[in-house]
Amino acid sequence: MNKNIYPADVDARIEIKEAEEKAASEHKRVLLVFGANWCYDCHVLDLAFHRPDFASVMTGYEVVHVDIGPDGQKNADLAKQFDTPLNKGIPALAVVGSDGRVVVSQKNGEFEDARSMTPEALLEFLNKWKPEAR
Repeated sequence: MNKNIYPADVDARIEIKEAEEKAASEHKRVLLVFGANWCYDCHVLDLAFHRPDFASVMTGYEVVHVDIGPDGQKNADLAKQFDTPLNKGIPALAVVGSDGRVVVSQKNGEFEDARSMTPEALLEFLNKWKPEAR
């Protein structure tokens, strides 16, 4: 848990805008991961994203880690904007189109217990919401 996945000094709005622009030019979607460095399951999920067997599906996403801070209130307006309730647990995910519209968001803390999820379950989610092949 020493990896700084959610740097405190990053402006999530700028990162999201940049990710949307890159996603538009590369025919991708944006994967918003709301979480915090103190969250063990956030680190577990990030490790899964870097697994070799995830590489092909992850190429369809621009990943943005959105820090919720030590009290869970930082960037709460972004969580609301992207229809991702944080009171059900983190990490909480939203898949967003390059136009900023929510494709799907987690409503019930589905990834809150990432350490108990199988890689297959996570791959199923990512494959379901990846952009259509051209």
